[in-house]
Amino acid sequence: MSDRLSLISHHLCPYVQRAVIALSEKGVDYEKIAVDLADKPDWFLEVSPLGKTPVLLAGGTAIFESNVILEYLEETQPHPLYPADPLERAEHRAWIEFGSSVLAAIASFYVARDAASFREKSAILARKFGQLEDRLTSGRYFAGDDFSLVDAVFGRVFRYFDLFDRLGDFAGLAGRAKLARWRRALAQRPSVRRAVGEDYQERLRRFLEGRGSHLSGLLDDAERMRAGVG
Repeated sequence: MSDRLSLISHHLCPYVQRAVIALSEKGVDYEKIAVDLADKPDWFLEVSPLGKTPVLLAGGTAIFESNVILEYLEETQPHPLYPADPLERAEHRAWIEFGSSVLAAIASFYVARDAASFREKSAILARKFGQLEDRLTSGRYFAGDDFSLVDAVFGRVFRYFDLFDRLGDFAGLAGRAKLARWRRALAQRPSVRRAVGEDYQERLRRFLEGRGSHLSGLLDDAERMRAGVG
């Protein structure tokens, strides 16, 4: 492709990070354009019919929805991140969808209003991570030692828990050896590390504190303890 790609993004969007990681792994030159999803400009709504990020602008065409973007990059850019075997490729696509369900469960978890709902959402996350633990092999990544699009998806998933784990093990990650190994390998991967800005954790903390949720209260309590207040 002769035209440079542009990725419309948001600082905290987990689906943007999938695309950023894939672009990085493929060595693609692109421009990143950040938008404020709380105050969406008209030009963004013209290229994003769903009003969501990411959107990939390619040769004047807007491609929206992260999975569609990942598929487009696989079809047009070097360094495939899907396995060559059709059955394995289909399995990877299925687990990418599972990754989306985990992100939805995380969102339900961090907006849970009371302790009872919070525990319920925590249990859902724990079940999902149990399913992942059962699927993983002995390799560093989802498919052994080869980095794939499934890894691009879950590199973002685990990043939430860099903050959550400061408060407790809410998703049953402790004691799951294969998940722990995978999480460490993803955290060390340059494309995963660089998919967010240096201020990401602070942005995420402020975002979560503003949800008015049970988790928001836990974060407030932790902040007061660190400050020696209360």
